[in-house]
Amino acid sequence: MKTDSTAAAGELERLWDLAGGAADALDRVVLTGDEPALPGLYKVGVQAQAAIAATGLAAAELHRARGGPAQDVAVSMRHAAAAFRSEQYVRLDGKPTRDFFDSIHGFYKCGDGGWVQVHANYPAHRMAVAELLHCAYSREGVQRVFDGMAAQAVEDLLAANRLPVGRMRSEDEWAAHPQAAALDAQPVLILEKIGEAPPRPLPPVGARPLEGLRVLDLTKVIAGPVCGRTLAEHGADVLQVTAAHLAHVMPLVIDANRGKRSAYLDLRKADQVERLKALAADADVFAQGYRPGTLAARGLGPEHLAAIRPGIVYVSLSAFGHQGPWAARRGFDSIVQTCSGIGHAGGVAVGKDGMKHLPCQALDHASGYLMALGAIMGRLRQAQEGGSWLARVSLARTGRWLQSLGKQDAMGADDMTLAAIGDLIEDYGATAFGHMTGVKPAAELSATPGHWATPTVPPGAHAPEWR
Repeated sequence: MKTDSTAAAGELERLWDLAGGAADALDRVVLTGDEPALPGLYKVGVQAQAAIAATGLAAAELHRARGGPAQDVAVSMRHAAAAFRSEQYVRLDGKPTRDFFDSIHGFYKCGDGGWVQVHANYPAHRMAVAELLHCAYSREGVQRVFDGMAAQAVEDLLAANRLPVGRMRSEDEWAAHPQAAALDAQPVLILEKIGEAPPRPLPPVGARPLEGLRVLDLTKVIAGPVCGRTLAEHGADVLQVTAAHLAHVMPLVIDANRGKRSAYLDLRKADQVERLKALAADADVFAQGYRPGTLAARGLGPEHLAAIRPGIVYVSLSAFGHQGPWAARRGFDSIVQTCSGIGHAGGVAVGKDGMKHLPCQALDHASGYLMALGAIMGRLRQAQEGGSWLARVSLARTGRWLQSLGKQDAMGADDMTLAAIGDLIEDYGATAFGHMTGVKPAAELSATPGHWATPTVPPGAHAPEWR
């Protein structure tokens, strides 16, 4: 491996080992650039470069296993950091996509001086917050209620009502929390065989590494959609499955639906669950981001899918992991930053009462690439070893990984404006949303460069069927 960052190289080696990759493949990796990639306390650039390089290398190795040539995989830390902010750099007809933060979403100081974060970017969440607190639907209304409550009481109340919330903790507080202990007992990527099945040969070599692989993408927001987008980048047939009644944050959809198709299936209806199972019977990968147990209750858990499609790779994303007292708790990247001490440490670094979060949704993006790594290596190992496979990733465990990389004095480092990364932007042409430009793929494969073959699409744009 050629590298400018020994830290990123070390993290890549660890990820590659977790995924079961052949050690000699690392000789074909080139990592350029070093920290600081973005202004901030944490080494987001190291995490970004390692996660993206691991996924690119997995795609290259699967292509080689199909009969393709050995190829180099190059990732610059600057480009990787930009990819971790991809939703921030999207432009439609030359203009930014709209702000996707609701008015009551954000940080609140409580009556005891503690801080909480309320996540309210989806209609069901924000209306439920106002109803639960019996307050006006406004930031001022929520603040008046929290003025009379302790931060822990706010977190307990909202979490008990299945609403995404986090109390600001220090890193030491989080390290002492039983959920952190549960996370630390697991690797950042779990890839395990969950059932017996004969090895299923990989399709004959195609022009692209994942050409011919079928992926069902039942995810929302950033992490899971980044997984599907990454698989599409390398040629997979990715079918996003959502429903008309589900809310979507459209700027995120616009960024993450590149290269995919999208179909509606209402999983509240038995016949549409059966339709999804029929699709799964012909799938290579099933990726989902529902809370633990939600899909299993509909007969769509890992063991169910392994019975429907022996040899499938089931990729599961959660907020706080699949074990521990918070396993079923709702959460998002920013909520995990609040609970885990990342936000608090950032606030301390700039002398702020409260929190300063990361310069990007690093936990989301890193988790998305880890999911893609699990999907690709699961499929490769299935062809080699047989079995059905389960890959598990959680935002909170990804957060623990970032914290383990240590800190840097880079709060005042130069930021990457859109003007500063013009060489990393490409033109995607006309889409249903307008003329789109955005960050191009950060993993550069020498023989099979990544690209998205189709423009981004709105939810439900296609029929629920394979090509």
